[in-house]
Amino acid sequence: MSGKKVTSSDVAKRAGVSQATVSMVLNKKYNVSFSKDVIRKVEEAAQELGYELPKRKKRREERRQNLLVVISPNLTNPYYVMLLQGIESRAAEQGFGIFVCNTQRDLKLEERYLKMISSLNPQGIIYMCNPSQCFMEQVEDLSKRIPVVVINNQNEKLSVDAVELDNSKLGRLMARHLLELGHRKVGYIAPPLTVRQKQRSKRVEGFLKEFQSAGLKENVVIKAADEQIDKDVPGIDSEYRIGYDLTKELLKEHPELTAIVGLNDMIAFGIMDALYDEKYRVPGDMSVMGCDNTLFAKVKEVSLTTIEHFVIYKGMDACDIIMKKMNSRIKKYTEIEPVSIYHVEYEPKLVVRGTTSYPRSEKRKINKKRKNIINKEKDV
Repeated sequence: MSGKKVTSSDVAKRAGVSQATVSMVLNKKYNVSFSKDVIRKVEEAAQELGYELPKRKKRREERRQNLLVVISPNLTNPYYVMLLQGIESRAAEQGFGIFVCNTQRDLKLEERYLKMISSLNPQGIIYMCNPSQCFMEQVEDLSKRIPVVVINNQNEKLSVDAVELDNSKLGRLMARHLLELGHRKVGYIAPPLTVRQKQRSKRVEGFLKEFQSAGLKENVVIKAADEQIDKDVPGIDSEYRIGYDLTKELLKEHPELTAIVGLNDMIAFGIMDALYDEKYRVPGDMSVMGCDNTLFAKVKEVSLTTIEHFVIYKGMDACDIIMKKMNSRIKKYTEIEPVSIYHVEYEPKLVVRGTTSYPRSEKRKINKKRKNIINKEKDV
């Protein structure tokens, strides 16, 4: 049979059996009982003829290799870029690539990406925010077949793995810092505070609770952007513009404020530029504070007081959780598949830089006390 490719049909003729029997025997599929004699005949015939089994197409499960799907609400805020950096660095260490789905906070886009996941067949999924409520059940179903990690607001009840963030704690830290400096009338600028974006509201609530404890809740002016902003495709400067435009409004409506807080650093940068254009000195005339400790907050000319909550580490942890879940499925020591829910949380830290200080009235009191001390020392 030289020059002609040997087929399973040739082996079947030589062994005196059916082609189906050849296929089942050589593929070791003994779901049908074969005698030792039949198995021997088939194997000997295949060997004599030099027959080789055709390479099987890999099953979908076997093709699920080295890919993580990352779902992001936007990539215009450095916070999400930092998360992505953490995920990508850890994924690269483990030999994985990532496929980024930018939903732009659009429900239709989020739904489309969720439908694409089965065709991508990844090893795991990382949500860089809370899934939209209408897709929560779908995400939880996905987590039963494939590791899913959500980097979420701690107050959301999810039955999936999560790297958590207590947004109310961030708000309380911000408020406490300003109260300790003596600020009693402050503004808070935020993106739209909608039901879908609970994490924003939690940060604002935490801030308000701290002022409420000091009996000053009524002295906090909350200025949130219009809901339409979340419905538009976000521009590279969307959150910066929120900070800039709403600060201009606040200054006209509440000239008595001594500090303005941005829900995140990007909003705080807009606040600072609006104050600069209105000839306010920061922190001399107005203190400014952000949250996330993004790269630009550290620039000396900016020197923004902010909150560090270890964003890059969160991205790395999300990746690590997926790797742990994968390993627990591969390296079984029991016939029962383990079910575990990982929850990781970092303690946020206040980072004091050059944009917050005592309000003018407090500075006068402090200077007066200093003068009195100096005069007393002179008298002595």
